[in-house]
Amino acid sequence: MGGMQILRSAVLGTALLVVLSSSLAAPAPYYQWRSKLTGALACSPTPLGEGWVKATGPYRDARCEKPIVVK
Repeated sequence: MGGMQILRSAVLGTALLVVLSSSLAAPAPYYQWRSKLTGALACSPTPLGEGWVKATGPYRDARCEKPIVVK
């Protein structure tokens, strides 16, 4: 029975660690990207491809309206 309690404690501790670490994770910042071809702007957390260059950012929201204040 002692081994079962140790296993249960280890599983519970691991689950607690996963829950706590995921609660500290921050969402990816968004950037405004400009098309090299048309100059159109798009907001995305990831690069849109070779035809796009990073224009402004980082932002907290998917509309690129709330800038992240960098200290």
